Amino acid sequence: MTLRVLVADDQEIVRTGLAMLLNSRPGIEVVGVAADGREAVTKARALRPDVCLLDIRMPVLDGIEATRLLQPIPVVVITTFDLDEHVYAALRAGARGFLLKESGAALLDQAVHAAASGDALIAPSVTARLLGAFATGRARSKPVEPLTGREEEVLRVVARGRTNSEIADELFISLSTVKTHIASLMTKLPARNRVEIAMWAYENGFA
Repeated sequence: MTLRVLVADDQEIVRTGLAMLLNSRPGIEVVGVAADGREAVTKARALRPDVCLLDIRMPVLDGIEATRLLQPIPVVVITTFDLDEHVYAALRAGARGFLLKESGAALLDQAVHAAASGDALIAPSVTARLLGAFATGRARSKPVEPLTGREEEVLRVVARGRTNSEIADELFISLSTVKTHIASLMTKLPARNRVEIAMWAYENGFA
């Protein structure tokens, strides 16, 4: 199955570069590009891509509002700023992860596939800095049910932006066990995806 992606960025050179990177990856096809958030929403509603890749700062309509309007189409936010408060707002608006524009093709590929499958990916290099900055002073919340010791271990590693495979290797457990623990965390916290699991971890002192 080929994933259909729409790319939106107000800089033509960035739009073109991202489209070229994505089209070079097997199983991904860029079906449309947009120069602002309004155009992205209009084209996405017409083309129904599997994933939208949006710049956070665009004219006419920014990436945050576009993310809200595009739900339930999966959105990945891409930005130049790893401590931009707008990125946090975009995640709250429903974005399934974010990347820096300097991210390579492999991470871009992972983010698109994660979003399409209902998961989410945060660029590991900025997870702690971004989420840690916005967790300060936020009200803590309790899980619906107490977390097991293993779930707390998985929670801490997810908060560092690790993939399921990396978590399995670090904790010496199988990939299926990792997926089971993440599903349990989403139910107990509650959280819609691993981005929200990471947010909860930072807000509640687990990272």
